[in-house]
Amino acid sequence: MIDQFISHLQHEKNYSKHTQSSYRMDLEQFFKFIKTDDPKSVSPLQLRSYLSSVFGKLQPSSIVRKMASIRTFYRYLLKNGVIEKSPAENLSLPKIPKKLPRFLIQDEAMALMDSEKKSKKPPLNIRNQAILEILYGTGLRVSELISLNMDSFDISDGWIKVRGKGNKERVLPLAGKAAEALSVYLKQRGLEKGALFLNEDKKRLTVRSVQRLVKSESARCGILKRTTPHTLRHSFATHLLEEGADLRGIQELMGHSSLSTTQKYTQVSLQHLMEIYDKSHPKA
Repeated sequence: MIDQFISHLQHEKNYSKHTQSSYRMDLEQFFKFIKTDDPKSVSPLQLRSYLSSVFGKLQPSSIVRKMASIRTFYRYLLKNGVIEKSPAENLSLPKIPKKLPRFLIQDEAMALMDSEKKSKKPPLNIRNQAILEILYGTGLRVSELISLNMDSFDISDGWIKVRGKGNKERVLPLAGKAAEALSVYLKQRGLEKGALFLNEDKKRLTVRSVQRLVKSESARCGILKRTTPHTLRHSFATHLLEEGADLRGIQELMGHSSLSTTQKYTQVSLQHLMEIYDKSHPKA
């Protein structure tokens, strides 16, 4: 039944491979805990017992995801007539404390974009420069970046096409420094088909390799805060908002399905303004 459910997530819901893997792991852990392989026999009491067993050991967000996996699985069984009532339907979940996105201030972002210009490791520095400029210049998720192919963009017309969560496609503007850095990289890479960003073995880059790149370059140019590709995505949205972009436009650029997801950047921007006020105003 789990195999059928994961197939449903893949082919009908267009869930990412990462989400499919997480849901499978969550379900297998749950059924191992309650020591049964029959979903029909599970009671709400067993679900609460499982929830109690992980409470305090995991972050609230991890607990919510595990229970969401179980609830979605049982909704699938209910819809397909395998069960008559879901034991997870009325289960209350822990509240997740809201965390503000971590971002770079504009000076830090500029320093990071300039870091590869000082590198003595050609031709990797040319590729890395393009990666950093595109992450910050388009707000791509790292999974979207490594999925780019040679037919995913048009520099002359100024656009780049990506597939985001749920296999949804969006087209983003590609201009300025990001377009310049990509043009330089393409002269080095050549115009063969396939993945846009390659490693030294001419294979597609992995998420982990891009994470290592961003971490090492941010440390090299003196940024003390923890910096990831997602930090650059948050910086992209925060700096747009600070410069006057409207929330709807940022929502489209970020590929958020809900405006409420984008609204967290208004809180970030307000907090940043308060910090500036506290540091600068004589009466603060």
